[in-house]
Amino acid sequence: MSDSGAKPKPRPKRGSPRSGAVARSSARTAAVQALYQMDLAGTDLNEVIDEFVHHRLPVSDEDEAPAEADTTFFAEILRGVVRRQLDIDPMIDQALASGWRLVRVDSILRATLRGGVYELLERPDVPARVVINEYINVAHAFFSEDEPKVVNGILDRLARRLRPAEFEVDKGA
Repeated sequence: MSDSGAKPKPRPKRGSPRSGAVARSSARTAAVQALYQMDLAGTDLNEVIDEFVHHRLPVSDEDEAPAEADTTFFAEILRGVVRRQLDIDPMIDQALASGWRLVRVDSILRATLRGGVYELLERPDVPARVVINEYINVAHAFFSEDEPKVVNGILDRLARRLRPAEFEVDKGA
């Protein structure tokens, strides 16, 4: 898996106004980009938050209304990943396929997984299935091959371990 860069593929335009859920989705994508930047360039947490909040968010182009991200949620994800990274990274390492280590994983994929695991650990207000789906969508923004499936598999495995009550209904099906 090779680094694919920090710019996501353009998303299809939507005619509806940006809701809170869409603002959170944008925040997740931006958080993955910021985590990627921190990982590769060693950028300080507060510097990257300031850069994104004041210069990179909201992003707009001539044909589309501003893609407003929930900047508070964006900063919470970054701060949470940094604060819990010593817990998060070993969990991801254990969930990877045999023979794979987190340090060998593509930097954007690594940032995506870290964001998802942070939310599974510390955001019980967001259902596990929503976290998984959101980070699969983030992976689709950056990758066109198997990476979204990797995100699905790892986050699903960890969600079932971290939030088993949310998956108990599955046992009776």
